[in-house]
Amino acid sequence: MKNKEFKELLDSIEQARKIHAGKLKTMRIAKFNPVMVRSIRLKLHASQATFAHMIGVSIDTLQNWEQGRRRPEGPALALLKVAEINPRAFIKALHV
Repeated sequence: MKNKEFKELLDSIEQARKIHAGKLKTMRIAKFNPVMVRSIRLKLHASQATFAHMIGVSIDTLQNWEQGRRRPEGPALALLKVAEINPRAFIKALHV
């Protein structure tokens, strides 16, 4: 990861802390629909079991997201956004 990208990541984490503490309002809300979660997984050529393990959720949770019964939130949502925007960085960060 390049220094600029690392600084942006650290800045994002600091913003998340401020938002969580109520010191900063969110600027945009990221929402995923079931198709997005599935397409991210397929982009990474991962089975449901493998992808669930990669992002630290149960297979049931991943299936619920992909079938639209639930929506990812918090850290899982942020991780999915990274995977969507930069799959290589996602894989590299997870050391997969």
